[in-house]
Amino acid sequence: MITPISSVVKRNGEVAPFDREKITVAIYKAAAAVGGHDRELTEQLSDEVIAALSATYSDDSPPTVEEVQDVVERVLIKAGHAKTAKAFIVYRHERAKMRSRLRARQVEYIPYRTMWQALDWAVSHECNTVEKFNALIREGRLPNLITGADRRYESMLEGAASAILERRDELRFIIVAGPSSSGKTTTTHKLGALLEAEGLHVIPLSLDNYFFDLELHPKDEFGDYDFETPEAMDLSLVNEHLAQLDRGSGIDMPIYDFRSGKRVEETNRFEPEPGSLILLDTLHGLYGGLTASVPNEHKFRLYLETISQLKTAGGRYARWTDIRLLRRMVRDHQYRAYSPEKTILHWHYVRRSELKHIIPNQAMADFQVNTALAYELPFLKQHLFSHLPDFLDKWRDDAKRLDGYIRARRIFDLLDSIEDVADDSLVPSTSLLREFIGGSAYEVH
Repeated sequence: MITPISSVVKRNGEVAPFDREKITVAIYKAAAAVGGHDRELTEQLSDEVIAALSATYSDDSPPTVEEVQDVVERVLIKAGHAKTAKAFIVYRHERAKMRSRLRARQVEYIPYRTMWQALDWAVSHECNTVEKFNALIREGRLPNLITGADRRYESMLEGAASAILERRDELRFIIVAGPSSSGKTTTTHKLGALLEAEGLHVIPLSLDNYFFDLELHPKDEFGDYDFETPEAMDLSLVNEHLAQLDRGSGIDMPIYDFRSGKRVEETNRFEPEPGSLILLDTLHGLYGGLTASVPNEHKFRLYLETISQLKTAGGRYARWTDIRLLRRMVRDHQYRAYSPEKTILHWHYVRRSELKHIIPNQAMADFQVNTALAYELPFLKQHLFSHLPDFLDKWRDDAKRLDGYIRARRIFDLLDSIEDVADDSLVPSTSLLREFIGGSAYEVH
């Protein structure tokens, strides 16, 4: 007896439930393109495709999407529907070209517009070079810069909220994504408040709770774990829970303790009210396999990046990744029992994952927000600068620590060029920077 297949391998390698209706719809659309609208015949042809697939594949060896489409073509041709088969072949070809163009966009995507806007703002506020920024500090103009930079960030969030409101009837999830220490937690809180003020009920849900226990991740020769990849999370459980939430059901959400690196036994019941939007704060929010169980039309994807345009004393622009590294060094020390030394030595894992799973997917975002703050470096310097000379002395002649040494040297030189600011009371409790230096008006961990 032939057993109908129940799964299919998607193009990204993920095994997904087999959906017969997708075959029926694909055949019907191809037939409609050449003037055919016989739903009953379409169902019969779908049955033939299912029979052919079931005779060849099984749950132990499921077909790929491409193999399913090959069978559809053969069934259409064998049944004498050459025009429909040709329309289906043309459709496959056009979809393949579209995916190819999208991959090219993902690989080559550079946010030139956001970069120009950031530079234009920095020039107009006289903080586009270290020299000008230091003069601004010495002359007592830092409070005005803080106010202006925070207002600029919040105005971008208002733009994102407006874009969400335009799609409020179809959305179920708002995904706040971005690389490490781009400010997802504060952005999630602020965006939620903006939407609540417009009558939308939003409920935050952090996917950080879906990490596997730290001991389950591979460990390098220095005892460091790589937990930066999407696979560090329980993707199966994430998709199961998101599908339940998309249907309006509640879930028993796991709880992850970052200090111990383990999930605790208890769970939190997450029961969204009907009509509410779920706000997801997650590093890999643009990674397809993370939210595959949710239709695209139910998702709004917001991408964050620290696009700074500060020219250093050496004439080069400060690296965006270095600003996020500084933020993470402070945050990890404050909240996650990780010393600044451990954070900087772990950063190569962060960068590898960003370049593979995050940066190439920027083009998938519906909206981008620049979370760089023109005033943050002197306040980050307060927390970190005293640690760096020890790193540099320790790693100077250690070939295995060369990557860490180069990063430490670069951020030391950057912070060393910035004027000291002893009092961080200038930074409001509602500032995104408080997510990292402490004292935030929002819950951060």
